[in-house]
Amino acid sequence: MKRIALFLITNLAVMLVLGVAVHVLGLNRFLTANGLDLTSLLAFAAVMGFGGAFISLLISKPMAKWTTRLQIINASPQPTHAWIVATVERFSQQAGIRMPEVGIYEGAPNAFATGAFKNSALVAVSTGLLESMTREEVEAVIGHEVAHIANGDMVTLTLIQGVMNTFVVFLSRVIGYVVDKVVLRNTSDGPGVGYVITTVVMDLVLGVLAALIVAWFSRQREFRADAGASRFMGRTQPMVNALARLGGLDPGEMPKSLAAMGINGRPSGLLALFSSHPPIEQRIARLKATAR
Repeated sequence: MKRIALFLITNLAVMLVLGVAVHVLGLNRFLTANGLDLTSLLAFAAVMGFGGAFISLLISKPMAKWTTRLQIINASPQPTHAWIVATVERFSQQAGIRMPEVGIYEGAPNAFATGAFKNSALVAVSTGLLESMTREEVEAVIGHEVAHIANGDMVTLTLIQGVMNTFVVFLSRVIGYVVDKVVLRNTSDGPGVGYVITTVVMDLVLGVLAALIVAWFSRQREFRADAGASRFMGRTQPMVNALARLGGLDPGEMPKSLAAMGINGRPSGLLALFSSHPPIEQRIARLKATAR
């Protein structure tokens, strides 16, 4: 419950900051007496769309540390910690990126990677993952997370989210203006109730379509990270075994801001279209097909 509350508070704070920014810059004055200023609207949509996505990316690492209460173990002499750090370092060298921070957090079997930059990232594994997997399987999971970093998945997903957000904000207001002025024939200088209602409805409808597109890209990213783990390990079977093990484990609840970067997810039915992770069975089948 605390994680959800923190997620909502953070997003409200981001929207407040962006609201102040567009007001100060005058970008929220796209509705004029002469009609809709499309240039100003596009600028407004871009600030709102990309601004929120990039702020979330920039604060992703400190937020991950805060919400999961993870322990940074890069300098820990504890044997298990030293093995995890050495594994991350080995894969990072193979991937050609700087050594990320490495952490452990209390929780159900899962792992994640986050951070705004390839060379300043964070890899974390849960205690549940360490307790339920063999060392080889844990190494495969770590390889999956390092592959996310090496592929630039955090930035790529942020850019895609920013583009989708921008189109949602832009199109919803254009459609709202057309409905208000053309369909409902509002002749006043300001926007009418038709504009307000249509904009809210289109924000929701287009937001759902945008979420489908972002989720599809995220699922493709998971397939690539699985393949990357196989390359780091030198063979496919450890990643297949890790995924098979994850398929029988409850991944628990991760903070909303980190869910897309976790190793495990449980999509099912229609909700699978909105999931950031493909079904475990599909991931295993893709890996086996690639190996063949």
